[in-house]
Amino acid sequence: MTPAGFRRLALSFPEVQEGEHMGHPDFRVHGKVFATLGWPDKTWGMIKLMPDEQTIFLADHPGVFEPVPGTWGKRGSTKVKLERADAAILNRALAAAWQNGAHLSAMRRGRRR
Repeated sequence: MTPAGFRRLALSFPEVQEGEHMGHPDFRVHGKVFATLGWPDKTWGMIKLMPDEQTIFLADHPGVFEPVPGTWGKRGSTKVKLERADAAILNRALAAAWQNGAHLSAMRRGRRR
């Protein structure tokens, strides 16, 4: 997977907008970041999974996914080694992250009413 391929897949989900977060391209649904590119360097992407989802992706695809160090990783933030990821695996992971972002956004919008 290339950074351009990651970007293309992330932008293929409904209502996604590309922005920037801490100097890195990010992908948001309803304002919630669900993925970024280029952290910790240009060979990586990051997706925000739920911790149980992260556990599954780490077990099923060692060498492709790694938890982000520290608390963020314990909460499900997961690094993706782009050169080791294929489109099918990455698409499944991005779909989970996108759905989580859309769900959290909908929950927050519901609380404001």
